[in-house]
Parts: sequence; C-alpha cells; structure tokens
Amino acid sequence: MDHTVELKFSSLNLNANDANGNQVQELDALVVGAGFGGVYQLKVIRDAGYKVKLVEHGDDYGGVWYWNRYPGARVDSSIPHYEFSDPKLWKDWTWKQRFPGGPELRAYFAHVADLWDLRKDTQFNTFVSSATWNDSEARWTVKTKAAEVYKVKYLLLNTGFAAKRYIPDWKGIDSFKGTFLHPSYWPHEEPDLKGKRVAVIGTGSTGIQIAQELSKVASQLTVFQRTPNMSLPMAQVEYDLPKQALPKSEYPNLFAGRNDSFSGFSFNFLPRSTFEDTPEERQKTYEGLWSKGDFEFWLATYYDMLFDPKANGEAYKFWRDKTRARINESKVADILAPIEQPYAFGCKRISLEDEYFEIYNKPNVSLVDISNKGTPIQGLTEKGIKTTDKEYEFDFIVCATGYDAITGGLRQIDIRGPSGESLSDYWKAGAKTYLGLTVSGFPNMFFTYGPQAPTALCNGPTCAELQGNWILNMMNHMKENSLKKIDAQKESEAQYKELIWKLANVSLLPTVDSWYMGTNIPGKPREPLIYLGGVPTYYKTINEAAANGYTGFSLS
Repeated sequence: MDHTVELKFSSLNLNANDANGNQVQELDALVVGAGFGGVYQLKVIRDAGYKVKLVEHGDDYGGVWYWNRYPGARVDSSIPHYEFSDPKLWKDWTWKQRFPGGPELRAYFAHVADLWDLRKDTQFNTFVSSATWNDSEARWTVKTKAAEVYKVKYLLLNTGFAAKRYIPDWKGIDSFKGTFLHPSYWPHEEPDLKGKRVAVIGTGSTGIQIAQELSKVASQLTVFQRTPNMSLPMAQVEYDLPKQALPKSEYPNLFAGRNDSFSGFSFNFLPRSTFEDTPEERQKTYEGLWSKGDFEFWLATYYDMLFDPKANGEAYKFWRDKTRARINESKVADILAPIEQPYAFGCKRISLEDEYFEIYNKPNVSLVDISNKGTPIQGLTEKGIKTTDKEYEFDFIVCATGYDAITGGLRQIDIRGPSGESLSDYWKAGAKTYLGLTVSGFPNMFFTYGPQAPTALCNGPTCAELQGNWILNMMNHMKENSLKKIDAQKESEAQYKELIWKLANVSLLPTVDSWYMGTNIPGKPREPLIYLGGVPTYYKTINEAAANGYTGFSLS
C-alpha cells in the first residue's frame, strides 16, 4: 500500500464499531493524564497536525493538583520555575505567592487550558483501564472503565509519579468509627476540623503541609513519624501585585537555563567541593544557601554533597543545629532532628516547610515516634490508633502515607504488548525502560515523568517540555519516513538499566530507604527509580539517540 495514501486515509479518523458494538475512535495519539506532561503533549502534538485527544480520570486539569485539595497543599518549586515557558501564558499571568497553593495552581491550569484551547480535545472523568497492541494493524486498542474504545498509533502516558495512593495494610481500618482520609481523596467540601482530635500519620511533604495547617484548628493534633524529614525553610513570599519574583523580561533566560541545571531549576551545584572551603567559608556558604528559602541548600550546594558521606555529614550537621534551635523540648528535637545522622541528607525527598518545627512547641500538638526504635503502629481500633505503647483516640485520622511512586500509576493500567505479557508483570522484578521514555516489547508507547528519568529530581514543567518535545520529534520522524512502529531493543533497555544503577551507586541514594528506591511499598523491588545524571546529561542522552537515527530502537 502506498504510504502517502495510507497516512491520508488514517487522518480521516473514520470510526467503526468493535465486536461488542462499541464505537471505536481512531486517533494518531491518545494522551492519558492532564497534568503538566499531558497538557503540553496535547498542545504541541495537535499544533503539529496530528489527530489527538487527552483523557483524564479527574473532572478538570491539574494532574496531582486536581487531586491534592488537603489543607496547606502547595508546590515547593518556586515561581516562575513552576510554569510553562510559552510567553503567551506568562506575559499576562501573575502569581500571588512565591510557592502557590492548590487553588492558585488549578487556576493556572484553567488559564493554560483557555489560552491553548485544550478543552475541545479533552475528555474528563475517564479512567483508562487497558491497552492492547495489535501488531498487524500497528495500533493500540485502548479501553476505558466506561467501555469506550480507542484505536491509536501512539499511546502517550502521563500518569505522573504520584498517581497510585498507598495505604498500609493495618488491621482494623474498617473498624474506626471516625473519619479516615488519604490526603489525595480530600473532600472538595472542607470538613470541619475545628476543635477535633486529629491524627496525621506520615511526615513526608504532604504530612508536613497538613500538620502545619491542622495545628491551627485541631483541639489536639498528634503526628505519627516513622522517619525524620530533613525539610528546609520555605521562606514564602506574598507578592505585592503586579510585582513578581523576576521582571518578565528575564523570563526567557530563566526558562532557557532550566535545561542546563541538574534539577531543572535556574540554579546548579557549586563548582567546588565541601572541603575546599575552610570551616568559616563553609559556614558562610551554608548560611547563604539557607537564607534563600527554596531547594538551594539541597541542589545548589557543594557538588560532592550527594556523593561523599563526609561532605553529606557536614550538610546534615548544619541542618540539624538550625532545626534543633527551633524546638523547645530536647526529647522532641531528638525525634525530629537527631544528634546522630539517621540517613544521608537529601537522599529522601526534601520538603519545604513553613514553621513546621515550631508547631511542636504548641500545647495542642504532640509527636509519636513510630519507627522500630519507638512505638510502631499495630493497627486501628474503633476509637483510634493502637501502637505498641498505648491506644490513642481520634475523630479524624489523616493517612499521609504517600504513593506507590513512579511506577504505580503505569502498572495500574492493564497494558499488553504483542507478546501478551502485561507491563505490570514485565516490571514485577523491577522497572525496565529505555531512556526513561518507553519499554521494550511495548511499541509506540511513551511516557513522561516516569521511571528511570530525572522525574522527581526534575522540575515538573521542565521535564514536561523536554520529554514532550522529544516525543513529538519522534512522531514527526516516523511520519516523514513512513514508519509504523518504533520499539526499544532489549539490549538497549538492559544497558540503560545498568547505567541507572551505575549513576545511583556513585551517589549516596542507594544507602537510604525511600520511594526513590521503591522501598516505601512492601514487596516492591529495591532499585533506583530516578535517573541521577541530572537534566543536562539526560537531555543530551535522549537527543543524541534521536539525532543518530533513534539508536537503541527498532523502526519498521
């Protein structure tokens, strides 16, 4: 068949019915997920002339910011880092805060949707349940929970790193007579917590943000901590509008610089090691980074901090002493900021806090150590939470125990390639990808912000744009060369996984249990899920593969 005729025929989008009588919608690409990655792909792929549709489980744009409506939910990437680089979007947009909260972020996504005219090609309240590859057609058949059917050339998954909630299998959860909440299921109508006895289990970013807010209204707030969070001061700023963090004239340079930074921000590690400075110089450097009130103490510090245990220990001691000085009771300080370093600083996800440690100086706030050295949770009861020490009574229990991060959102869809094996089964012993973008044996399937890419060590909009542009360029290459199928080679995938481990083992990250290593989920393989070479190296790697004719792929 003439390829030109075939391409024209497919672009007509002639819909038929499947064997069950369901109408089949024909598309060039189906984009799944309406966070930064999904909306960017819809925009650029549609602008390039492809027939594309975006489907989203929620009923509006925002991805994780659609779901996260708990008190205090806000981004910890500063503005204007955390937005798209398109001047059409930022020239007339102003933020109220340096670190915007959930409502303002949802308003930003509505702004993006309006200016990019996304709604006409978006379908909400749609959960993709399965996708099956047909090799003879070179198409994915994608089905939703509502029995809708799509046949698409490209399956583009943007489920994000926090799409699958995790609730530990505690005994007695169903017996609790009060209200049990996972933060991502927070009611759209705010529950009345004033004067209530509230538990927050977990001290990740979400747990910290919730605890800060609930300490202001609960009659008694009890925080259950398993592992200390080495969070940094946020230094929130309320803007005197229309003034912003930077003059708009500086935005293009900031956005261009994101691809040159290890973390996708406009700042980078210092060009010297920790012990090149004298103790006095080091103290002055730490103080300067600390005062910035963002991730610079973590990601703009000495270049050896995440790699040399002694250098890491110096950063921890500074953090510990700064933090302990804010806590009145030494027993509480010993739990929140131990004298002896509990794990490598920065190798669990750093959070930003706004007077979090000060809440433990309030009479209505208490802390329970549920680590193995403390009093672990045994289960829930009708009245509350039972630890190895005692039973605590609550009206509300907030289960801020996080997510099956990075891989969970992808594995919850039943995706099957030509072999018939599901992606979930293929990853049972550990994630396998090529370039952190695709999986061997699953042709024409690509994802953003997933495993073995910079992801959680990359500013979200930065990754959305650089990975989204790569995917679009790949689609254009396939079209220009009349190609139907692109599949990562097994050997390339295996070599890439070796690279992921090699990069991780140079760092201190594998020494720590965290969701970076998959260890927050019982039974999940312990492995580095993040590419640790930094954004510039990753960007160079994926672009070189493309420039060299998509090395590591089989194209047909």
